[in-house]
Amino acid sequence: MATEQKRNFEQTRSSHRPVIRGRTGMVVSGHHLATQAGVRILEKGGNAIDAGVAAGICLAVLQSDMVNFAGVAPIMIYLADSNQIKTVSGLGRWPKAASVDYFMENFGGQIPEGIERTVVPAAPDAWIRVLRSYGTMSFEEVSRDAISWAEYGFPMHQFMSNIVKEKVEGYRRWPSSAEVYLPQGRPPEPGEIFVQRDLAETMRKMVRAERKRTFAGRDEALQAARDEFYRGEIAEAILDYHEKNGGLLRRDDMESYQSEIEEPLKTTYKDYEIYSCGPWCQGPVLLQVLNLVEGFDLGALGHNSPGYIHLISEALNLVYADREGFYGDPDFVDVPIAGLLSKKYAEARRLQIDPNKAWGEMPPAGDPWKWQGSKGRHSGRARQGRPAPPAQHGKGDQSLDTSYVCVVDKYGNAFSATPSDFSYTTPVVPPTGLAVSSRGAQSWVDHDHPSSIQGGKRPRLTPNPSMVFRKGKLFMPFGTPGGDVQCQAMLQVFLNIVEFGMDPQEAVEAPRFGTFSFPNSFFPHAYHPGQLYVEKRIDDSAFEQLTDKGHRAEWWPEWAWKAGAVCAIVLDSVNGILLGAADPRRESHALGW
Repeated sequence: MATEQKRNFEQTRSSHRPVIRGRTGMVVSGHHLATQAGVRILEKGGNAIDAGVAAGICLAVLQSDMVNFAGVAPIMIYLADSNQIKTVSGLGRWPKAASVDYFMENFGGQIPEGIERTVVPAAPDAWIRVLRSYGTMSFEEVSRDAISWAEYGFPMHQFMSNIVKEKVEGYRRWPSSAEVYLPQGRPPEPGEIFVQRDLAETMRKMVRAERKRTFAGRDEALQAARDEFYRGEIAEAILDYHEKNGGLLRRDDMESYQSEIEEPLKTTYKDYEIYSCGPWCQGPVLLQVLNLVEGFDLGALGHNSPGYIHLISEALNLVYADREGFYGDPDFVDVPIAGLLSKKYAEARRLQIDPNKAWGEMPPAGDPWKWQGSKGRHSGRARQGRPAPPAQHGKGDQSLDTSYVCVVDKYGNAFSATPSDFSYTTPVVPPTGLAVSSRGAQSWVDHDHPSSIQGGKRPRLTPNPSMVFRKGKLFMPFGTPGGDVQCQAMLQVFLNIVEFGMDPQEAVEAPRFGTFSFPNSFFPHAYHPGQLYVEKRIDDSAFEQLTDKGHRAEWWPEWAWKAGAVCAIVLDSVNGILLGAADPRRESHALGW
């Protein structure tokens, strides 16, 4: 009997962390203090949008190596009472003076590090726009924790300390950056208090502007906080720095900017509906690849078997070829998105996957115009996609940016956001504490590329928050940092849950793989034909068989931070509870009650 009791007490969990369960609310983000900030907002009566904005702004302080308050913040929200799903682009546009010719003539076709790659900072507008339209609280309320962590400091964590050490020369390049990130002439060590007082003062200026207009009502007060950033002293400091140091950003670029509120894109996978943002980001990659793999019996292949890894990687490579050929800002490019998301198009592309042999390079893009339903604005000169480029090797960052936050509240509302922009490739603008969005690095100095540099155009963004529904009901907001690996990690987690029955924590912890047989999204767009990374926890024999199929396989560490850090909240409709999952590959943390 004693032996039986002991056996029953033994833990059988296969994940390193337990899945977090709750009934009332759940927040998952890239740092535990940001998660706590979101939970505090929910406890004070705020909704998922209020909590998500609070956590997102905290990430710009707690992970300011990878997220900037003056960076990007694409957002997706679900409103339970009206059953609406909306996206907010949170992506800045190139200054009007920017062009391919400008970079060809002045920089020899390069996009140099520094303020030359600056686009309009979008995150402050996105946070306030979504807060104003769908939240209930003030900017002061949702930014209080972030301001405190910036002004008084937070204990430096291992992950950020490692990144600052790795990128120390980037921070040393500009005295204003070194002053913040190398406060004692060196990268801060884990446990040391890291302070960003100028950043705190920038946010306090917005709070003071909001307070001055509270008599006019919440909308006007929030608008005043936003205007302080885009028209007030903060804007003046940013613009003055650009004009004195050869940047392109000008007053009209700042004053005319506004994040777009848009309808999401959608596909189905069995009885699930998956939503992403538009082709101004790489979100449609997830939708396209799900269309492709839906036609295979993935369960029969076996989780992370050689056949499974090969199939998923080859499907991804086909879709990345389409991304290279067609994705771009739809305000400037006629993207055949209906054709790309067509199930018939997926059927045709599926035939190009050989179960026994890898392409070994990026395949040619397809011809989605056949399924577009209309020829489009520029059909007369529409490309059939770009051919596989010649191999080139560059230093471009593979996945050194971004964080993520998702929230579900007691009303059933959901929030999903992927804020980003690193601080080591562009200077901190004194005295703001801001490394203004360097997202121009995700454009091409190529007139014919769909994500070419043009004044007023948005670069093709990697961050892409997403949501999943099941039979019309919210099932899971989820997302991840990781550059070009984002959609790959999200795909694998989704399939781990849906096809292999894992709970969400097991799903985010399961070993991953990543293909890089396409041009990197960051300049100089390095391309490594056939490259496939596999986490060391995957069986050696699988690695060997993948090599035999023609993949240029290489090992990742057992827990590779470059494999992404997926955060997710799953709604268990059977038990009426929320399940939170946070990826241990980085600093992610889930909390609910």
